[in-house]
Amino acid sequence: MTWIFFSFLVVVLFARAYRNTFHVNATQVNLELTPSDRLPHADRHAPLSILHLSDLHMENLSIKAENIVRDYAEQPIDLIAITGDLLDRHKNIPKAVRYVETVMSLQPKLGTFVVLGNHDYLLPLPKLAQLTTELKRIGCKVLVNENMTVDFEGMPLHIIGVDDYATRRSDLRKAFHGVPEEGLRLVLTHDPNVVLEMENYPYDYLLSGHFHGGQIHWPKPFHLVKMGRLPRLSMVKGLHEYHGRPFYISEGLGQTGLNIRLRSRPEITMHTLAPAAHFALAHSHRGSSAAAEGTAVPVHALPTAESATCTVAID
Repeated sequence: MTWIFFSFLVVVLFARAYRNTFHVNATQVNLELTPSDRLPHADRHAPLSILHLSDLHMENLSIKAENIVRDYAEQPIDLIAITGDLLDRHKNIPKAVRYVETVMSLQPKLGTFVVLGNHDYLLPLPKLAQLTTELKRIGCKVLVNENMTVDFEGMPLHIIGVDDYATRRSDLRKAFHGVPEEGLRLVLTHDPNVVLEMENYPYDYLLSGHFHGGQIHWPKPFHLVKMGRLPRLSMVKGLHEYHGRPFYISEGLGQTGLNIRLRSRPEITMHTLAPAAHFALAHSHRGSSAAAEGTAVPVHALPTAESATCTVAID
C-alpha cells in the first residue's frame, strides 16, 4: 500500500513540475543611468528597453513564440538579447530559427543579438556553422568574442558578446578589443561565472542565463554546485552585482533533460535602462501604490519574482 501512495505522489509531483513549464515569469528590471565620464549626459537620455531571452532549449520548450509576440507587441523594444543554449540537436535548427524569427517580428529598433551557450556547442562543427549562418540570414547579429557599436538616440551603445565560459571559449581580451571608452557597455554571455574574471574589463550591465534558476530547485539546487563559483555564492537567478557592477541571470525559457521545473519558472525579462527621472515620472502616472514597486534596493539582495520590478543605479 505504501508503494502505491508513493507512486501517486511521484505522479502528482511530475504533473505539477511539467505544468510549471507553461507558467512564464514576466520580469521587469529597471536600471537607473547616472552621469559618469563615459556617460556624461546619462541623466537626460532616452530609456533603452531590452527584451532578454535565454536557454530556449528547443527540445523541451513549452512557451510559444507567438505568445511572446502577443504579450510584448504593445511595448517599445529597442533590442532583443538571446543569451545562448538554443538547442541540443541539429534536427531542431529549423525550429530554433523559426522561433527566433517569430520573436523578431516585434521589430526591435537596434536589432536582435545572439551569443552561444554550452549546449549549442554540442553540435558538430558543420551544424553549428549552419545554425549561425541561418541566424544571420534572418537578421540576427551573432557575437562570438566580438563587439558591435550602435547609435541609440545619440548615445554609443557597445554590445559585447563574450563566448561561453563553461566550455572555455570566452576570450575577454578579444571580445572587448577596440571598444571605445565613451558610451554604454552591454555584455551578453551565456555562463555568468565569467563575471568573476572581469575586474579589468569595465562594463555597465551584463545579461546571462545557464543555470535555469536551478530548474529542479527543490529542496535546493544542489546540482548547481558543479557549475562554478556563483551558485556557491547563492547567485543562480535574478539581479546581482560583483565588483560593484550589475548583472542578470535569467531562469531561461526551456528545460534540459526532463521537461519539468520545481520552484523555478520559465522567464522572459524586460530590462529598462533610463535616467531616474524617467522612472519617477512613470511611477507618478501609476499612482502611489505602484510607485512602491520600483523602490531601489541593494542589487545583491534582489530575488526574481513574477512581474517583479527592481531599480538599481548604473554610473
